[in-house]
Amino acid sequence: MERLLHTAYEILGYISFFTVGPDEVRAWTCRKGDKAPIAAGKIHSDMEKGFIKMEVFRYDDLMALGSETAVVRGGKKHLEGRDYEVQDGDIVMVLFNKG
Repeated sequence: MERLLHTAYEILGYISFFTVGPDEVRAWTCRKGDKAPIAAGKIHSDMEKGFIKMEVFRYDDLMALGSETAVVRGGKKHLEGRDYEVQDGDIVMVLFNKG
């Protein structure tokens, strides 16, 4: 089943990125090559409209280093702007203007 899903995502040109919070981890789907505001819009349309920046780190870095604190200390967390292409396995926090 896992191979089938990976193959289907690849054929359709989809990737997954994640959001994390104290009580929830959520996977989101967007198209490969989507810029940060488009991916943010998959979470909520207000995030796309008011997009400012996106904090990003990689799932693989989190697993290798063991915690978000270690990812930050290791310099693996970074800010990205409107031109950033969201990558498969990115963990993101969207900074946006609500109004």
